Amino acid sequence: MANTDIEKGSEHPIMLRLKNLKKYFPTSRGTVKAVDGISLNVFKGETLALVGESGSGKTTTAHVILGRYIATEGSVLYKNIEIGHMPLIKRPLWLRREIQIVFQDPATSLNPKKTVKDIIEVAIKIHYPKLSKLDRVERLLELLRYVGLTEDFLFKLPGELGGGEKQLVALARALATDPKFLILDEPTSALDVSAQSKILKTLLNIQRDRRLSYILITHDLAVVRNISHRVAVMYLGKIVEKAPTEELFSNPLHPYTRMLLSSIPTLTEEESKLLPKGIESTGEIASAINPPPGCRFHPRCPYAMDICKKMEPPDINVSKGSKVRIVKCWLYAEESKTKL
Repeated sequence: MANTDIEKGSEHPIMLRLKNLKKYFPTSRGTVKAVDGISLNVFKGETLALVGESGSGKTTTAHVILGRYIATEGSVLYKNIEIGHMPLIKRPLWLRREIQIVFQDPATSLNPKKTVKDIIEVAIKIHYPKLSKLDRVERLLELLRYVGLTEDFLFKLPGELGGGEKQLVALARALATDPKFLILDEPTSALDVSAQSKILKTLLNIQRDRRLSYILITHDLAVVRNISHRVAVMYLGKIVEKAPTEELFSNPLHPYTRMLLSSIPTLTEEESKLLPKGIESTGEIASAINPPPGCRFHPRCPYAMDICKKMEPPDINVSKGSKVRIVKCWLYAEESKTKL
């Protein structure tokens, strides 16, 4: 598991800060509240995992950070510069260079008619136009070696590559701009187990070498446990729990977090004993056009009280020591003495 001593301290400055971020989409049926008032910090050199079911708002959050969507309200601060209302096309070159993304499916993010050389070289040409052709080739070879590929891949087409090799090419393309911040959107979900392992090891090595910051968007909690420092759990546009990874897995607080962890597939009885008890995965996530009143999870929660159905719970600080932990649940408010 990644080191969790990264939360506080001047040696770990904040790279990205989301403040009450909202992203709404008007439709003919009503307004989709995809992201509805979330706040997050991402520190230099850490991996923050953003987890939740499909429809929770994870990918929309990433697209606002990237500038593909413009924030409806709130702010996105990168190095204390507001970028949440700055579309990608208007962002300065240095900003586009520093924030990159690795997509879920490399088969769709790589041009099938371009060679590996062409795919990676275009980013180098855009961001480093003064490099000579010889220097570009040297940088290409360096990037391939860095992600674990050989120069034999230079003139191959994506169709000639395996799934893991395609994702390594996509990673090399992202690294071609020398980024400081990477968004990893389900980077291993389309890969087999051996390819997943290689990608994850490569990502950890790159982060260690370059002190990159990652936002990891995934539904694979095994991946979260292995490479993230902290976890933010999203449900229907809200963040319901934020915690250091180790603490979240050993003592999940929010009923939704417990439900997610209880859904992890297990092969042995010993593994099953490690999962949270008392709550099973039931129901489906509601529509973001007409979310439930009060706590948005209450229709699926076995612990729901009257107040949960009427009032949205506040962010409740249950931190111990320097490790910040927040849970959005009435069970942990002074108004309720009930404990899980």
